[in-house]
Amino acid sequence: MKIAIVGTGYVGLSNAMLLAQHHEVVALDIVPKRVEMLGLQESPVEDVDIQHYLKSKPLNFKATLDKQEAYDGAAFVIIATPTDYDPKTNYFNTSSIEDVIRDVLAINPSAVMVIKSTVPVGYTEKIRRQFNALNIIFSPEFLREGKALYDNLYPSRIVVGEQSERAEVFANLLKEGALKEDVEVLFTGNTEAEAIKLFANTYLAMRIAYFNELDTYALTHGLDTKQIIEGVCLDPRIGGHYNNPSFGYGGYCLPKDTKQLVVNYEQVPQNLIGAIVEANSTRKDFIANSILERQPKVVGIYRLIMKSGSDNFRASSIQGIMKRIKAKGVEVIVYEPLLTESHFFNSRVIATLTQFTDEADLIVANRLTDEIRAVSSKVYSRDLFGND
Repeated sequence: MKIAIVGTGYVGLSNAMLLAQHHEVVALDIVPKRVEMLGLQESPVEDVDIQHYLKSKPLNFKATLDKQEAYDGAAFVIIATPTDYDPKTNYFNTSSIEDVIRDVLAINPSAVMVIKSTVPVGYTEKIRRQFNALNIIFSPEFLREGKALYDNLYPSRIVVGEQSERAEVFANLLKEGALKEDVEVLFTGNTEAEAIKLFANTYLAMRIAYFNELDTYALTHGLDTKQIIEGVCLDPRIGGHYNNPSFGYGGYCLPKDTKQLVVNYEQVPQNLIGAIVEANSTRKDFIANSILERQPKVVGIYRLIMKSGSDNFRASSIQGIMKRIKAKGVEVIVYEPLLTESHFFNSRVIATLTQFTDEADLIVANRLTDEIRAVSSKVYSRDLFGND
């Protein structure tokens, strides 16, 4: 079977590697550099498993800039284009999805289009009516940055937003490539599948916000946060996972998904969902104030990325801390090896770790690593358990 995948980010490439083990996969992107890298068996995203599969596995895979080449003859077209949250409209920017739908309907109207990009609740049914096309399904992704292929090889569940034969065929394609046995599969309506995605991510954001507020309380009252968290999490109903304090949730998904869900609650009574978004902002205020109380002259921001094994620093929580500190007139420098520019939002980017640690009199790190342990006396972090 031929499968086209649009978008070569974490979602698109992890699905491509999964499916190309048994089927012909053509990945379409609009960025020539990404297509060129994939042609050289190099991953444009930071994911160890994706890179390993590109280099070492016998995949039936190619990347192209040509829409006709990608769509022609494809049974399924998986749409994995970015849908950033637009604060002006309070809505995901879904224009890239609609562009793909137009092209597919023009080139290969019989292909089943599967939206993997995150969308507002109710979007897929609306877009089916708009294009008068019933061959559009939503199927959410539940991936971690840097471990996207792993999470497709060992999926927690597969959700497809249709109860039909073609939905079963698509789910079986994903199961066929997975290494995990007995994967839970759920067939729902499209709108229910969209809600599953947003509510799942908002729950994760809520858990992050909860332990961050626990940490804020403990710090304010001079208590040992780690002892409290360990005691709380010994309750098996709570569990000892996803409990490491941070500067707030960030990254590709959680900030935009929580904001979108708040908007979807318009005319629906709620207190908790909106509070999760507000709690994240409050946490950043608290962290920034804690740093400023130390009266540093030069604050060093150690890494902009959200977590180890990722190359993403879009909407990373540490950027919110950085902006708050700079607004008070404190000089901020940045150490981020992934940056090639000399400045990041008008802050100097320091190329070497030694120069960075020498210049900064306080180093701010969302997550600790071995390379800054030697200057731990300078480091401000809320990383208590050494995991993401």
